[in-house]
Amino acid sequence: MPSGRPTILYVTDLAYPAKGRRYCDEDIFLSSRLREDFDLALCHPKDAAALMDGFDAVVVRNSGPVLHYRAEYDAFREQALARGTRVYNPLTGRGDMAGKQYLPDLSAQGYPVIPTADRREDLDRLPEAAEYVVKPRFGADSVGLEIVGRERLADVEFGDVLVQPRVDFRHEVSFYFVDDAFQYALYAPRTARRWELEPYAATDADLEFARRFVAWNGLSHGIQRVDACRTREGELLLVELEDLNPYLSLDRVGPEARDAFVEAMKASVRALAEGRTG
Repeated sequence: MPSGRPTILYVTDLAYPAKGRRYCDEDIFLSSRLREDFDLALCHPKDAAALMDGFDAVVVRNSGPVLHYRAEYDAFREQALARGTRVYNPLTGRGDMAGKQYLPDLSAQGYPVIPTADRREDLDRLPEAAEYVVKPRFGADSVGLEIVGRERLADVEFGDVLVQPRVDFRHEVSFYFVDDAFQYALYAPRTARRWELEPYAATDADLEFARRFVAWNGLSHGIQRVDACRTREGELLLVELEDLNPYLSLDRVGPEARDAFVEAMKASVRALAEGRTG
């Protein structure tokens, strides 16, 4: 018998082997909490397009880098946009959801971003460094990332890659948002251990930095993670604006912050499923 509750298709790859994290644990937890308020079914990202019409909304969570199933993801996007499917996050993101072109674009516009070049003729705009990071334009989870010396920059084949100086930083810090509301922040005090995260007390200046990118992205709803590094001089620089399926590291926050996040997400997803978002 129908329950009268909104129905959710929760898209995840429980078998994805993430480095230093257990995606499956987070999605088992989150889906169990969402099931308190919604009728919910889980599916693999390759099956989302075939199943999504039977649900009020589709929630895309830890589905892994789309480069592993590009054709299926593109078909899902195309069909969801054509049918007006309610997707969480919406498919209009300008951050990692659309690739990493935003990094050189924001860099050129003077935003506090790690300087990024996407053309050989722009390499001279990058600060001089001993090493450079070459990353795929549509990469994720460090797949395809390479560290090269300055002498090898001439060999970089532009088109599908971006180049950044390798920044010497104190730590990385991530800010987590539901819709445009800040939820919590985590940081990695040991630079060699990116995913050994600890709670971080964000300052007003930190939140002003993070909110600038959330506002730029302009999503009407959804979860975003703003990843930054703090330089030796104390400046925050954007590393990544993750707006597709950001891992949330909920196991690294306390019960109060975790519950607050879940309740904010429930309210946001319900608004989408009931057609109350833009």
